[in-house]
Amino acid sequence: MRTFRRSLIGAAIIAVIPFELAIPAPAPAKPPAAAASPAPQPNSAVPAEPSGPPPYDDELLRLSEILGSMHYLRTLCGGNEGSLWRDQMQGLLDSEQPDSGRRARFVDRFNRGYEGFRAVYRTCTEAATEAMDRYMEEGGRIARDVIARYGKEK
Repeated sequence: MRTFRRSLIGAAIIAVIPFELAIPAPAPAKPPAAAASPAPQPNSAVPAEPSGPPPYDDELLRLSEILGSMHYLRTLCGGNEGSLWRDQMQGLLDSEQPDSGRRARFVDRFNRGYEGFRAVYRTCTEAATEAMDRYMEEGGRIARDVIARYGKEK
């Protein structure tokens, strides 16, 4: 039953992650209705670049770490998924199109998740199975929450 449950949650994560995580552009400001003469507009030909990472960045970094952990643990415990979890990470990177610094942080967190479990687990144990269960639930929750709060389906 536990394996079946993990498969269903994994399917949910796989179904959720590929959606583009994009914050919709703000609606343009409406001109004043009763203005007698239009006020001079500042030069707004070049839109201001948002400063800093998006507000959901911490959640995606944690999701990256979970994907790395799952990549190691599922292989260790006999999952025949090949590069599924790495492919999910690539899908996350493709949808986010991060700059080089942000991309490096995502990759670092994926590798940290992978290496963290590789340093501890050499065989599949009950603790490794429990970690997979918890990470599947957490990863699914993060993916759903980020998409519900910030994303849109294309």
